[in-house]
Amino acid sequence: MERNLQNGERLRPVDLARGHGLSTQAVRNYEEAGILPAAGRTPHGYRTYTSLHAGALRAFLALVPGHGHRTATSIMRAVNQGAGDEALRLIDESHAQLLDDRRTLQAVERALRGLEPTATSEPDAVSGPNAVSGPAGRFIGPLAGELGIRPATLRKWERAGLVRPRRDPRTGYRVYDEADMRDARLAHQLRRGGYLLEQIAPLIAQVRAAGGAEPLEATLRDWHGRLSARGRAMLTGAAELEAYLRERGGDAIHPDRA
Repeated sequence: MERNLQNGERLRPVDLARGHGLSTQAVRNYEEAGILPAAGRTPHGYRTYTSLHAGALRAFLALVPGHGHRTATSIMRAVNQGAGDEALRLIDESHAQLLDDRRTLQAVERALRGLEPTATSEPDAVSGPNAVSGPAGRFIGPLAGELGIRPATLRKWERAGLVRPRRDPRTGYRVYDEADMRDARLAHQLRRGGYLLEQIAPLIAQVRAAGGAEPLEATLRDWHGRLSARGRAMLTGAAELEAYLRERGGDAIHPDRA
């Protein structure tokens, strides 16, 4: 546990490191990366830190869970360089990404609720893979257009086992039945949610085995939990960053001035 520092009290690197469960090398690395302000030096050249450095370290470590290591580093570097507007822009981007992720999750949930069989028509007079439908199914072009992706993406998903279209015996074109269209919609939404193909494949396999989307409920609960944890972590990080900004002084949030 970090001890309370009196104004002007000096810390050795090991003191600052131990207070946060870090190595002294990590503290030096953070300083070199601009996460911490430059350390003072003793007459013999040894680094010394103060409550300001301790505040910077607390702010950085609090920012990481919500924003990620790279963005947290960029935020702290911007603050320490006096580029406060840039720090705020980075924070805004993280919040915008979180909002987008929430919207994606909602889209996935809507997709699951709306996995009703899609009406298919009789074979269209148009022939070829861009025809609207084939016997009891849909061709690759219309399905790709519905999802807003390229046909090549559907072929990639097929190689990964996410969809399993059959071939029209007369034309050799891929035909996607109701289950394939359901799986393609789920794959599309989960990809938007940041899932990798190798993560989606077992989920799709579970959906097929169960005959529905119930196995995804646990995944969605976990996704909700991760987004909520990220949002709360952002609040914690904002509080620590504000405390650090106050310690730096009132002009810390403004860009450098001549």
